[in-house]
Amino acid sequence: MKYGYTIIYVSSVVETLEFYKNAFGFDVKFVHESKAYGELDTGETTLAFVSHEMGDMNLEGKYIKANVKDNPFGIELAFVTEDVVSAYSKAVESGAVPIKEPEEKPWGQLVGYVRAVDGSIIELCSPISG
Repeated sequence: MKYGYTIIYVSSVVETLEFYKNAFGFDVKFVHESKAYGELDTGETTLAFVSHEMGDMNLEGKYIKANVKDNPFGIELAFVTEDVVSAYSKAVESGAVPIKEPEEKPWGQLVGYVRAVDGSIIELCSPISG
């Protein structure tokens, strides 16, 4: 078995893809012609987005729709970068909601948190050296 996808249900796939492209520099890999599904080029594991309409169809409406106005789910996406401070600033300038500015953790890693336009928690962190 192999971990293949993280899929987030969102209000607008196209707007969400544009946000992740602008805020974090990920290229758009694929958008279905219906605009109900899209993927980012994030490496070996795909980060994808699906419309709430498709979520209703796939899951018969049996899920909680995330949104930036409500408390976030206890799940985060972690993006590793050598320049956390610049990545954090660029994300906020691109529409991310600040949660916690970058700070050094006791183990030496620099970590900051924002919320994406879809409501997801995003950790921006330096690599863990070890």
